This record gives sequence, C-alpha cells and structure tokens, in this order.
Amino acid sequence: MEQKTTTPRVEVADAIRGIAVAMILLIHSIEHFNLYNQTDPDSPLMRLCDQMVWDSLWFTVAGKAYAIFALLFGFSFYIMDRNAAQRGEDFRLRFCWRMVLLFLFGCLNAAFFCGEVLVLYSIVGFVLPLVCRMKTRSLLILAAILMLQPIEWLKMGYAAFVDSNASILQFNYSPYWNRAMENLENGSFLDILKSNLWDGQIFSLAWAWGAGRFMQTASLFILGFVVGRKALFANTTSNRRLWGRALAMALICFFPLYGLSSLIPAFAKTLTLEMVEGSPLSLLLSKPFMTSLMLVISSLHKFCFMTVIVTSLLFAFYTTRLERPLRFIMPYGRMSLTNYITQSIIGAFFFYHWGLHLHVCDTLSVAIGISILALQILFCRWWMSRHKHGPLEYIWKKLTWIY
Repeated sequence: MEQKTTTPRVEVADAIRGIAVAMILLIHSIEHFNLYNQTDPDSPLMRLCDQMVWDSLWFTVAGKAYAIFALLFGFSFYIMDRNAAQRGEDFRLRFCWRMVLLFLFGCLNAAFFCGEVLVLYSIVGFVLPLVCRMKTRSLLILAAILMLQPIEWLKMGYAAFVDSNASILQFNYSPYWNRAMENLENGSFLDILKSNLWDGQIFSLAWAWGAGRFMQTASLFILGFVVGRKALFANTTSNRRLWGRALAMALICFFPLYGLSSLIPAFAKTLTLEMVEGSPLSLLLSKPFMTSLMLVISSLHKFCFMTVIVTSLLFAFYTTRLERPLRFIMPYGRMSLTNYITQSIIGAFFFYHWGLHLHVCDTLSVAIGISILALQILFCRWWMSRHKHGPLEYIWKKLTWIY
C-alpha cells in the first residue's frame, strides 16, 4: 500500500511541464495531428501569416517540447525514487510496473493520435531503474554519450569505411505511414482506431528510431534524474549561477550548430559536383553519411535550444514578475497525462475523417490549438481546486500501488 510523504512539490517543474504540454498541443495543431491536410489561403497576407506561424512554431517548439517533457520525466522518477527511499523502499521494480501502465496509456492515446510519444517513453523508461544507482559523474558521461547519438556515429563509420551507399540499422516505415494516412483521411472511426494501433505505432516508433529519439530521450531522462538528485530546481544562489552558465553555454553552442545544419548540406552539394566519384572525401559526402551527420548536429542544437527555454523559464519563475502567469499554468502541468491524452482525442475529432475533418490553414489551425489550450487550462484550474490529482494521474497512481 502506498504511504504518504510530506515532501513538497517542486512548483517550477509543474510550470515548465505545463509550458511543454502547451507547446506540444500547438505544434500538433498546425500538423493536424500528423495528417498534414492544411489548405493554402487565397489572401497573400494570410499566406504570409501562415508562413510566420509555421516557421516560428517549428523553430521554437519542434523537437524541444518533447525534450523538456523527457527531462521532467527523469526528474519525476527521481522524486518518486527518493520518496520511496525515505520510506525504506526500493522503487525500481515498481517503476517498471509503472512503465507497463504507461505503455497501456500510450496505446489508449495512440488509438486516437498516431504520433504519440508515451509508448516510446514507456520503453526507454526502463533505462532509469538500471542506471539510477550510478554516481552522478558516470550518469553525466552516459547522458553525454547518448546525446551524441552513438548509433549515428556507427552508421557514419560504416558509410565511410565499408559501403558509402548502404544505410544500416534503418527501418522502412513508408508502407505503414501510407496506410495510416489513408485511414486518417478517409476511414471510419474503427478503421482509424485499428490502423493507429498497428500501422501508426510501427511507423511512429520506426521514425523515432531513425530520428535519434531513442538515444536522445534516454539521455534526457538521465539528465532529468541528475537535476533532481542535485536539487537544481531549488531557488538558490548557486543554482542560479549554474543555470546562468548553462544558458550562456547553450546560446554560444546553439548558433554555430544551427548554422551548420543549414550550411553543411549546401557545402556538401557543391563539393560533390566538383569531386571525382570514389575519392576518399566523396565517401564522407554520401547520403547515408550526411543523413547521420545532420541528425547528430540537429539533436545537439535542439538540446541547446531546449536548455535555453528551460533556463529562461527558471529565471522567469524565480526572479521576474512572470512568476504569476507561470503559476497560473501550474495546474495544467500537474495534469500533463490527462491533458496530453485528451488533446489527442480533441485534435483527432477536429481534423480526422471520423470527426469534423477540417481542412484549414496554419493560422486557423493554431487558433484552434490555442482555443483547446485555453479550455484545458480552465478545466485544470477548476479540477485541481477540488482534487489532488488529475483524473488519469489518479488512476495511474492507484494502479502503480495496486500490489
């Protein structure tokens, strides 16, 4: 049976988690929850607005919102593990059971949204019980290795020294993607449900593998655990100095990395045209090599930008008047599981064939997302004023401690 602890919540984590879930909702809205059936407006002004909305959201949100979510996932594991240790319990086996439950929640979400992430988290989450007793220094080294995408370096080595035209450790998910998209556009509710649970999950996990999300997520889980272990979310002078240095380093690294992600493909194309086929340098410019190299660079610059977002929110919460609006969204962050799954259901109703099947431009799409977000925040504030946990959070907690 679960035993209660008196450890206070880390409020800034709830605020940051709320921002992350809100960002996820907005990026999913302009993607039409993976259907990508947007329409182009007739007005040049609206087309300009669409381009601004699309570019700004992809720059600030894509690849960063899930990264923040993953960081806080590892942080939450530390809190639960620490609380269990204070009661004289070992939480690791129970956390494995908790991941099984998360897999089931992920399947529920996947039935409505074929691009969901909870199943990935439930798989990668088993890393945490395996490494959580390691020393902090070892954890940081492991997290750094994972963030550098070791699988991609293996692919680059194979392309450079074995076969420059071969792609290894890749999965062709195109047939699954095509079937899933066909059902989203034309299928009934049951057709979409079945396709999402099979085709959607296969292509989602295969895409995550190909996009380096398995390695990156494991790294962020570990970093979040270290943040908890070192109490880095506490509002102390030493922590503010550390986060200030992290912010400066992230900004210094982000711009050259982001620039390289644009410059390298063009530079490689120019060199390829001038080079003799089969020369040593041409092997390094092969498509498999360049794909892996760009993935490593992309993973790093997104991590840097995520660090900028997290540190900025920490400073805003602790040192500016923005603390009040961030506190306003805290109930939304405390109900992240409920909100993540319900936004998938609502979004599927708006954009998939079984629902309203809207074909709208990016600007209207993000307006729909903001409307859903506003309603969710109001509901969360009402619910959390009467309950200690969100609906799905309560079920997850009870099932975690069922034995």
